Amino acid sequence: MDLNDSPEEAAFRAEARAFLEAHAPRTKRDLYDEGADEAALLAESRAFQRTLHEHGWAALLWPKAYGGRGLGPIQSIVWNQELARAGIGESIFVVGIGMAGPTIIAHGSEEQKQRYLPPMLRGDEVWCQLFSEPGAGSDLAALATRAVQDERTGDWIVSGQKVWCSGGHYADFGILLARTDPRAPKHKGITYFLLDMRSPGVEVRPLRQMNGGAHFSEVFLSDVRVPDAARLGPVNAGWSAAMTTLLNERMAIGGIDRMFSFDALLAHARAHPERMDAHARDELARIWVWVRSLELLNARVITKLGRGMIPAAESSVMKLAIARIVSRSADLALRLLGPEAVLRKGPWQNQWLFAPALHIAGGTDEIQKNIAAERVLGLPRDADPFRDLPFEKLPRGGAA
Repeated sequence: MDLNDSPEEAAFRAEARAFLEAHAPRTKRDLYDEGADEAALLAESRAFQRTLHEHGWAALLWPKAYGGRGLGPIQSIVWNQELARAGIGESIFVVGIGMAGPTIIAHGSEEQKQRYLPPMLRGDEVWCQLFSEPGAGSDLAALATRAVQDERTGDWIVSGQKVWCSGGHYADFGILLARTDPRAPKHKGITYFLLDMRSPGVEVRPLRQMNGGAHFSEVFLSDVRVPDAARLGPVNAGWSAAMTTLLNERMAIGGIDRMFSFDALLAHARAHPERMDAHARDELARIWVWVRSLELLNARVITKLGRGMIPAAESSVMKLAIARIVSRSADLALRLLGPEAVLRKGPWQNQWLFAPALHIAGGTDEIQKNIAAERVLGLPRDADPFRDLPFEKLPRGGAA
């Protein structure tokens, strides 16, 4: 394991840092905070995305032919680290640039690439993900949203419900999975679409969270007409494209530095010495060890990538660790606040209320533990008696 930047990585880091020092937004505000001026923050995000595009930082991993820089995952990790250092959190373009774009590049027609990729890079169009459903979360292949083709026009008529769509209420387009052949096994009858979120029949309802924000939305699709030209890849072959999306999701989501700062927690502890008893000191030390261990794991991932190797279950272990660190640090921070912890507003209160989502979003803790058990410990996969059964014959009530 190499804990130091190579000369090439150091040069790239210096380039990224210099760019961000010159162009990073000076105000750091969260679009999902309760009472946020959404219109103003969206405008600021679009302006920064245009700046990234103009200077060649909009899509590091995309091929140069489509406006990217053709760089590798190591540079992407370094870039995310520098974004965190500059205080820049999750981008509203992460689904488009990090997930939809690479999938369109891999599976789309040339016409689709020319239509969707340039405005995505410029920040003209925001994308959301329409995968999960009330009955299809961890088992995504159990999705029930239907798409039936109109034989007269070739359009697809889509009906169903999606949930946990980050930014769905302001997105222009969505990457959509729908079932097009209920007679096929659940993984084989799915088709991938690129949905215009302004289409008639699309209803978006923001989901208000405990912290007062509305990061997620639920989306209802009632006989939505989708042109066949917006179908990505072959009919009933959407699962392959979906795996491309989910693979890229791992690289698109930044590390812990963009959602948690141990230095901030340490400063908070020093500001409340009267409550730093033995238990609090022990917990602070434990969190520090977890953060440093996560940095070592991240270094292992970077080293593997630099040697042309593909990490196994590291991303699942990292996600488990991030969720635990954010949750436990928020618990400690509120204990240190004492009576002030019951106040409605505050960064630590907000983190405490949002932290439970990290144990669910992007794959539950249980799913990540299964992945680690199978790929690291070599334990056998759970048997799925319904895997090859036609979807229409699957037991109801979530048994699939």
